[in-house]
Amino acid sequence: MGTGVLRKTVVLIGMMGAGKTAVGTALARALGVPFLDSDEEIERAASMSVTEIFRRDGEAFFRARESEVLARLLNGPPCVLSTGGGAFLSPANRALIAEKGVAVWLKADLELLWQRVRHKTTRPLLRTADPKATLATLLDGRAPVYAEAQLIVEAAPEYSVEEMAAKVRAALASRPDILETT
Repeated sequence: MGTGVLRKTVVLIGMMGAGKTAVGTALARALGVPFLDSDEEIERAASMSVTEIFRRDGEAFFRARESEVLARLLNGPPCVLSTGGGAFLSPANRALIAEKGVAVWLKADLELLWQRVRHKTTRPLLRTADPKATLATLLDGRAPVYAEAQLIVEAAPEYSVEEMAAKVRAALASRPDILETT
């Protein structure tokens, strides 16, 4: 793939099931930088799971912690950062990401997302009577905001994790302010 110097943190955004963790891990490995997950960082700081934080302290409390963690990580050395599906919905978070990093939307359609999340029990937002309809509603509501990302990379069912990571890397390489190729 050729080497390059990552100048800004790459913030992967998108729906649950878009591949942020898998693609982010492969991308970070290819770029030789750390991979971090904002939800894991929040859980470590709070010593409890995201689900427990939501249940005990509510979504507003969780979103405030999420913004604090994002700010801390964006001020650190460049890395690949996976965010929770709702992180980019905050205008303050979007502004911070645009200033300090680059948002990359891993864009996947409803059918692909559904195939990936329908057997997962770890998705509190999908614990509804009709989880696929809930997912569709979430996607419809979030897509216009996700579209504000600086870069958009389309997912497809036939792409492997490595192929998606290569597509993201190619998108980053189109921006010398983000990835300087040597």
